[in-house]
This record gives sequence, C-alpha cells and structure tokens, in this order.
Amino acid sequence: MLCVVAAVPAAYFLRDLLPVRGRGHLVPLPEYWPFLIFTLLLWVVTTWFFRVYESFRTRSVWPEIGRIAKALVAMALVHIAAIFLVRLHQDISRLFFVTYFALTFAALAGNRVVLRRVARSVRRNGHNLRVFAVIGSGDLAREVVQTVEEHPEWGLQFAGHILDAQGAGNQPKPSPELVLGTVSQLGQILDDNVIDEVIFAVPRERLPHIEGAFRLCQEQGANARVCLDLFHVAGSHVALGEMDGLPMLAFTRAPTDEVALLFKRAFDVVASAVAVLLLSPLFVATAIAVKLDSPGPVFFSQTRVGKNGRPFKMLKFRSMHIDAEERLDSLRTQNEVSGPVFKMRNDPRVTRVGRFIRRTSLDELPQFLNVLSGEMSIVGPRPPVPSEVRQYQRWQRRRLSVKPGITCTWQVSGRSDVSFDQWMKLDLEYIDTWSLWGDIQICFRTVPAVLLSRGAH
Repeated sequence: MLCVVAAVPAAYFLRDLLPVRGRGHLVPLPEYWPFLIFTLLLWVVTTWFFRVYESFRTRSVWPEIGRIAKALVAMALVHIAAIFLVRLHQDISRLFFVTYFALTFAALAGNRVVLRRVARSVRRNGHNLRVFAVIGSGDLAREVVQTVEEHPEWGLQFAGHILDAQGAGNQPKPSPELVLGTVSQLGQILDDNVIDEVIFAVPRERLPHIEGAFRLCQEQGANARVCLDLFHVAGSHVALGEMDGLPMLAFTRAPTDEVALLFKRAFDVVASAVAVLLLSPLFVATAIAVKLDSPGPVFFSQTRVGKNGRPFKMLKFRSMHIDAEERLDSLRTQNEVSGPVFKMRNDPRVTRVGRFIRRTSLDELPQFLNVLSGEMSIVGPRPPVPSEVRQYQRWQRRRLSVKPGITCTWQVSGRSDVSFDQWMKLDLEYIDTWSLWGDIQICFRTVPAVLLSRGAH
C-alpha cells in the first residue's frame, strides 16, 4: 500500500515536468485524494481476487509479478469505467493516469524482487526455515527430498522420512538416521519433533489407507501436502478446484488464464465491430459483385465444427456456383493436398468473382459476424467441416480445444502450400504457446500474407 500511495505524488510531479500540451490543466495535488482512496479500496479487492498475497516460497518470481500486473490492469479498467459511467476522476490528466499505473507496477514489482532476494539470502543462511517430514520412502519421496535440497533458497529443512510400513513393499529403506518412525507413530512424532509440514509422497493406491494420518496432521496443527502421482501427462496445466465442496483436479492443455482469455474476447468484440463498421463499403461492393457474377445467394452458410466439437454456421461471401457441394464427389480424385481437406488450384466450381475474393481473402469478411456472436475468434485454428473432423487422427482433434478463428499460424505460413500434417502441428503449437502478444503478432503478419495472396487458392 505504501507503493500504491507513494506513486501518486511521484506520478504527479513527473507529469508536471513533462513538456506536453495541457500542462496548465493539471489540478492541484490535494484533489487527487479521492483517486487515491478509491485506488486503495480497489487494491484490497483485486489483490484478494488475483491472490497476490499467497505464499510464493517455492515458485519463481514471474507468477508473483504476473498477478500484480493483472491486479493493476483490473484496477485501471475499473477506473476507466468509473470515468466514463459516473464521471469520476474526469479532471485527472490521462498522462498522469498512465504514469501512475506504470510507476505503481514498477514499484510493486521492484519491491517483490528485492524482498524475495533478501528472504532467499536469509534462508540460505539458516533463518526463516520451515521443517518438513515426508511420509514414504519410494522414488516419489526421494524426488521430493532431492528437489528441496536443490533449492536452499526455499528455506525448507528436511526432518526425515515417516515410513508407510504396509505400503513399503520392495521399496528401499532410507538410512536409519533419516527415519523418524512409521505412520502409526505419527502422533508421537509430531509431539517429539518440530515439524511445520508433512508431505505425503506415497503410491496413489495407498492414499485411502493413510487418511487417518492426514486427519492427525490437521488435528495437531501441522500443514499437510499430498504429492500427487496420478498421471504423467506432458504439457498439461493442472488446477485445483471444487464442485460444491468436492475437491477436483483439472488437467488441460488448452489456455486457462481467465483474465487473458477475457481480454482476448474483448479484443475480438472491439476489433470485429470496428472492422464491420470501417469495411462496410467493402462489404456492400463485394456483395453486389457476387450477386451480379452468378445466380444464387450473396452469403454461403456452411456447418463448421467449433470449440470442443460444437457445430455452428460459418458465413462467407459465396465464391462458388450454387451446385458446388453436389459436384464435390466427382472432383475428389483431383485433390492437391494430403489429409481430409479438399484443395484444388483450378477448381471449376469457383466463379470469376469467387477467384478474386478468395485470392484477396474478401470472402472471409462475414466471419467477423461469427466473431461478434462468440462462435469464432479473430485468431485461432481454422474451423473444419464435420466430414474432415471424422477423418482426424486422435492427436489432431486437440486443435478443437480452443475457439476457431479467422486467422492463425497456418494463414501466415503459406496456407494451401502447407501440408495437412504440418498445418495440424502449427495449430497445436499455437495452442500450447498461446499468449495475447502472440495473437497480436499473428494479426500483424496476416496483413502482408493477405496482400501478397500467399498460398491462397
């Protein structure tokens, strides 16, 4: 809170020093007190929501700074909403507003980095320690102890193993000096030793049999952690949640950051609305050209497969004759790409105007309406038709785990010049490495790809 408070006069005087227009309209500093009080109240709420003050002892600094950034962005958005909706802070300089949040983030992030360095230095010197014991002696238990020993900056001190005699089997026993006793003696062990935390590192089939030991830790005030050895799924995000008090573990390989996904949806709505508004003359001109070129409707509505297999009607400007679907089977032998997708460079079903709007990607413009309705996103894997999905290999279906998009890595990598398997791998790589900045980069790369008609048939 000191950082949040101190950033107000710092931003005020920095803004006053900048040689910009409107400098004379800077209101006196005492009038910023309502802004500061509102900010402090928001800080309490947003830091609770984004869990800024959780323990980060065993994690890197980046998740900690990331949560601070999310909290500040949320605060800024609430301030902006208050300015536009109820005219709160309307006299505050916009440059001050930006400067304030930049300085606040720098102060808070710097504060966390310095405190973390100090804390870790103190822990390496044997202070601020937490003593833990491990129930189990197998590979999982040894991996826990080894991991902690490799990070002395965590300040975790190993007290010893507590053996699960019935589940030990053929597992090697640790040295006698590292054994505190057995699970049946846990109560006495907690009485006789200073133990802050007990880590359960036993095979999953033994977990139901040591529930009493877990409850005993709770009764005697020792923190208990369960080292989960359920499944080894490479690349999955693991989250702990609940259903009306029933604990649940969630495994997913799709993006899960709710705040980032919220910003992605906000970007989709704003960008699509602006595109429809600014490109409306192009919409009208394309529609007229399609109608005059060949008989049939202006729009082509086709069933496509969306997120997790949801069907929806995708809109395009019609680029083929109205009997295109009926003629498809007779052209299957002339398919020029591998896999279930049909691509043909000189497709006889395409109209004259259709060739132009395909080459320039004008046929895709109505999909901004699909984005506004929430069926698609600006950036995401291209939505397939159901017949293609039925031919997918198992590993290829994961591309359906996110909302489909107008453009994606495939669009800016050559489109029809890219093989089907490579196309699928590009989509999966996009999902695994997704970020908002990555979406913005793809949008910028799409512009020259469209203008140069790279890989368009």
